Amino acid sequence: MVSQKITVINKSGIHARPAGELVQVASKCSSEVVIRVGERSVNPKSILMLMAAAIRCGTEITVECSGETEEEDLKKLIDAIAGGLGEE
Repeated sequence: MVSQKITVINKSGIHARPAGELVQVASKCSSEVVIRVGERSVNPKSILMLMAAAIRCGTEITVECSGETEEEDLKKLIDAIAGGLGEE
């Protein structure tokens, strides 16, 4: 398992549009992916779970991947979040 912390930079947090972008990236990952928000674990392959997590701008999250492609999958997810998930 590999993991990395990152701070959400989207001004409105992970609302519908960026959540949809994150789901698209996560769904292409072969490894098992979990996002930890405080004590809560969220499946980023589920838009409903992401929306329910109410992740706001400035929130530090931990992205965890485990599986054969965990390193590549973690990089894809971190790059997507760091890039603002399609938002400015």
